[in-house]
Amino acid sequence: MLMKARASGTDVKTGGIALHNLRKRYAGAVAVDDVSLSISPGEFISLLGPSGSGKTTTLMMIAGFEMPDSGQVLLDDKEITRLPAHRRELGVIFQNYALFPHMTVAENVAYPLRMRRVGKAELELRVRRVLEQVHLDSLASRYPHQMSGGQQQRVAIARALAFDPPVLLLDEPLGALDKKLRHHLRNEIKTLHKQVGKTMIYVTHDQDEALAMSDRVAVMHEGRIRQVSAPQDIYRRPADLFVAGFVGEVNLIPVKFTSGVVQGPAGERLPAAHCPAVDGDATLCVRPEHLRLERAISPNSGGVRGRVTDMMFVGDATILEFRSDSGLQLTSKVLNISADCMPGIGDACVASWAANDATILTQ
Repeated sequence: MLMKARASGTDVKTGGIALHNLRKRYAGAVAVDDVSLSISPGEFISLLGPSGSGKTTTLMMIAGFEMPDSGQVLLDDKEITRLPAHRRELGVIFQNYALFPHMTVAENVAYPLRMRRVGKAELELRVRRVLEQVHLDSLASRYPHQMSGGQQQRVAIARALAFDPPVLLLDEPLGALDKKLRHHLRNEIKTLHKQVGKTMIYVTHDQDEALAMSDRVAVMHEGRIRQVSAPQDIYRRPADLFVAGFVGEVNLIPVKFTSGVVQGPAGERLPAAHCPAVDGDATLCVRPEHLRLERAISPNSGGVRGRVTDMMFVGDATILEFRSDSGLQLTSKVLNISADCMPGIGDACVASWAANDATILTQ
């Protein structure tokens, strides 16, 4: 979104964030270890990882609530590493929303404007506009305890937007909500991002949220960024075994790679289009929805041979558990629109996949 620069009055894009070699330790333990990341103005990026991966600490260093032991934080090419939080002018939304219980919706949204001594007429105009953006203009006189969790979350977003920050930082804002409401509100946040065009940095441990909402996802583990890519690439082309195992379900098959040939545990030749440059032991990754189980017609059928050991109906799909003749456990996910051709428990099958749907990893 084109925003007015306060100094020059010209239209420029603001909200670019750059992190250079950030490090942070707590009581001798490394929380963030040499994190570097560039975020474009207007981009929606998620920091995704398990508890203790360093994602929230990274966000708090951007916000100014934590100071790094070393490294730099830049906003629009200006260093803000040691600047206190209140001088960074960034919007922050926490998981508990931190609304003032004694203030109405309108008063909560107006609070950051009052702290900046915005005039009454301008304040009322901004509050009205931002409440319209989040569809809460009809609830302006309510108090937080009179609202649902989803409505409170929108109030927190409105308050963060009211003073027109260049960047919104969101720390697991949907974590306290039930699954159905989370799904609804993640779509609302993504729609709001398109409307206002702000840079948004979103911390979550929920891979579905990260994949559905983000322009890019930065997967973190043990204080480091393991991969930064578009959601499709994170899912289809994981950079290492941690990313492959953390983001979505995956079948991991130990293989040997020799002169362009991928061999499975029983010596069978397996399809893979994306192979390492060096021969040796590796792991083949294939998602359950890409793994096909077909009844074995002849002893010479290609692929991994074995039997279906279990089936589980999960609504839109059926999960089939498969055990190969060499003892390998695999999972296939079949949409129920094609359920008529599924094998049954105990059926001899061949597991196969398209070469393009497999990734070979050596780490």
